[in-house]
Amino acid sequence: MPVTFYWYPKCGTCKKAKQWLDEQGINYTSIHIVEEPPTSDELVKLIDRSGLPARKFFNTSGKKYRELNMKEKLKDATQEEMIEWLASDGMLIKRPILTDGNKVTVGFKPENFQEAWGSEQNIGNKSS
Repeated sequence: MPVTFYWYPKCGTCKKAKQWLDEQGINYTSIHIVEEPPTSDELVKLIDRSGLPARKFFNTSGKKYRELNMKEKLKDATQEEMIEWLASDGMLIKRPILTDGNKVTVGFKPENFQEAWGSEQNIGNKSS
């Protein structure tokens, strides 16, 4: 299954992640996370496959997160509410998100990308 790279082109972390992917020769389809945020259904799958709680998908350092007082809202929010908020505004989503349909990484740390994506020789060229 091809790799999908959700990113925001103006984001420095996303640029570093893109550079890492390019240097590794990993084929991916990039999606502008603000112009085309994942749908609620896509977010459910991403969250489930990541093994992370939904709150880890929030861009806690973002301006929009602070403006909407998400820190307080998240304290008592259900997963369904969190997913609805994330799907409504790509600026609330922590980025980049990389997925091959099975595994998911959120954010970018070179060591995490290497562990998750670096050992696979034909990533992005899989037919399964």
